[in-house]
Amino acid sequence: MKTKIDTVKTLLEALPFIKEFRNQIVVIKYGGAAQTSETLKAKFAKDVLLMYLVGIRPVIVHGGGPRINEMLSKLDIPTEFIDGQRVTTPEVMRIVEMVLCGEVNNEIVALLNSHGASAFGVNGKDAQFLRAQPKDAGKWGLTGVIEHVKADVIHRLIDEKFIPVIAPIASDGETGHPGYNINADLAASKIAGAIGAKKVVFMTDTPGVLDAEGKLLSSLTEEKVEALKADKTIHGGMVPKVDACIEAIERGVQKAHIIDGRIEHAILLELFTEEGIGTQITL
Repeated sequence: MKTKIDTVKTLLEALPFIKEFRNQIVVIKYGGAAQTSETLKAKFAKDVLLMYLVGIRPVIVHGGGPRINEMLSKLDIPTEFIDGQRVTTPEVMRIVEMVLCGEVNNEIVALLNSHGASAFGVNGKDAQFLRAQPKDAGKWGLTGVIEHVKADVIHRLIDEKFIPVIAPIASDGETGHPGYNINADLAASKIAGAIGAKKVVFMTDTPGVLDAEGKLLSSLTEEKVEALKADKTIHGGMVPKVDACIEAIERGVQKAHIIDGRIEHAILLELFTEEGIGTQITL
């Protein structure tokens, strides 16, 4: 009986958050261990389905770097990184698109649908809803930065009761152009801002943003983030993630979160509990 009562208490604790987020769009950047562990993948799918069933409008943006590296290695195609970012040659771009759209996106859509969701896979070339230009005048080849998001394309999918699953490939708009490889974190922030998301959540393999002693910082403002970047407390791969968070909130998203996707039901813990998990970033 105690277990049953505890279950009811848990549901009641979630009630105010379900009310708050009902009919609101939540963008989830799906990546890290949550995208590779079979156990975590199944729990992620159930979490997204639960969000949908209680009236939240989830939108998934995914990466796929490790799978791209694996395929490039198998095909013996060299790949180069500058400042931690991939240089996307035309040959690499073919593999990036093949892996992100043909493998990873399809797998996530199939995973969600197998648990009862109505997921719909798209990439930025579809209806040219993501338009991009070369990053830093082509220093990284076909690695691009998004300059425009056709929000109505995603809104139509949401209105038709689908869960959009987005591969971060963008169009150039010119006939015959191979398109652009977009950083998935930055794609998630751009899309979240453009479609009026209430919240954007970045799933990572870290507990969140850590201070100089390695302790979790549960809440940060944009000003504090900039100070931590300046003194190098925030460094390496965490920099583009906090930059993506800041870009999202500057574009109108109320809150951005960096959470540990290695924790089971990480999204639900963030959305439906008073304490949440990870690091919350606001203006």
